[in-house]
Amino acid sequence: MKNQISKCINILASILALLFLFGAKSVNVQATEDDREFDYIRGSPKGPEKWGDLKPEWAECKNGRMQSPIDLSLARVRFMSQPERTTYKPFNATLKNSGYDISVQWKGDAGSRFINGTEYRLQQVHWHTPSEHTINGRRYDMELHMVHESPDVNVQNRIAVVGVVYQIGHPDPFLSMLNASISSVIDKKDEEVNLGVINPNDIQSGSLSYYRYMGSLTTPPCTEGVIWTVNTKVKTVSRSQINLLKEAVLYYAEENARPLQPRNNRDIFLYFSRF
Repeated sequence: MKNQISKCINILASILALLFLFGAKSVNVQATEDDREFDYIRGSPKGPEKWGDLKPEWAECKNGRMQSPIDLSLARVRFMSQPERTTYKPFNATLKNSGYDISVQWKGDAGSRFINGTEYRLQQVHWHTPSEHTINGRRYDMELHMVHESPDVNVQNRIAVVGVVYQIGHPDPFLSMLNASISSVIDKKDEEVNLGVINPNDIQSGSLSYYRYMGSLTTPPCTEGVIWTVNTKVKTVSRSQINLLKEAVLYYAEENARPLQPRNNRDIFLYFSRF
């Protein structure tokens, strides 16, 4: 009889422990959800349509006239020819899960891209699924953004972003190098992992032609004056790699592409270049 009572007590204790752990996890998940400043869920109180109302300093998200992303169409471009130069080089980097995206951030001089003679230093890269920009009306499965900033405080447009679009196919070699690190930060908002030395050239971001236009950041505060370069060359990524990126971020950013924004008569240039 005592053994049966003891067994029942142990079972009850185990059930209570599981309920406690589940409750603690639920509270933690709820806290994480409540901490989000914005999300990508259409119709949500913090969704893309509401970004400009969430904070005064985010007003440009709704009032700006040069917002990104946009559709890039060959029927509406001006053709140009201009060589540009990149000097990317290996440097120490970390991988970070912001909850909204997965990024690789260099902790020093990882090289630069030169635009019209102005140096823009590479800061970080991150991914959006699906692509944010569309090309001739087509949305791709993923888009990589390489974010650069000019060290010259007197430059009018200090941020330059290179966009690379991907469709389902062979695995992307650069993402393949990061699979284990991405897996280690699944659902861990603000978690960082040291990657050691990462070479930006492994991204293979070069393209013989690319679109260029003046736009904005695609996340709040949606700052305008960003020089956008979107490669016409479409690369490939495996479905499992995309699924891993979606699994790693929090649920409200599994599809972390901002809706298309009005062009508002902006010039779009199609450049043919040497890299």
